Amino acid sequence: MAAKSDIIQEQITNYLNDQPESKRADLQELHKRIRKVAPKGKLWFTDGKNSKGKVVTNPNIGYGAYTMKYADGSTREFYRVGLSANTAGISVYIMGLPDKTYLAKTYGKKIGKATVTGYCIKFRSLKDVVLDVLTDAIKHGLSIKD
Repeated sequence: MAAKSDIIQEQITNYLNDQPESKRADLQELHKRIRKVAPKGKLWFTDGKNSKGKVVTNPNIGYGAYTMKYADGSTREFYRVGLSANTAGISVYIMGLPDKTYLAKTYGKKIGKATVTGYCIKFRSLKDVVLDVLTDAIKHGLSIKD
C-alpha cells in the first residue's frame, strides 16, 4: 500500500497535469517555487468536495500546516498556503493571518495585476504579477507560527 505522502504527491501531479496548458506551466512553476521555500513542509491536496461528496470549492494544493481555531473553540489542522486554479486564473491563499489587511497593505500595490484580499491573491497568469513579490508573500505565510 502506498504511503499517504505518495498518494498526495500523485494527486497533486494529476491535478497539475489536468490543467489547461496555459495554467499548467504557471501552477507547476508556483508549486516548484513553494517547495523550494518549504522543502520539508507538509503537503496537502483537497479535492474541493465536502463530506457528502458535493463540490463546494476548487481543488487546492496546500503547503505547511497550522491549527485553525473556530468560534466554538474547536480546532483542526489545515494548510498555511494554498494554490488553486479557478475559472479566471490562479489563486494563492495565505491562511491564518492575524491581520486581514496585511496582504493588501504589504503586497497589494507592488504585486502587479492581482486582486489581493484578506487571505487570497488572485491573478490571471504569472506574467501579470511580480513573481518575487508573490514569493515574498508566500514566504511570509509559511513563516507564521501558531
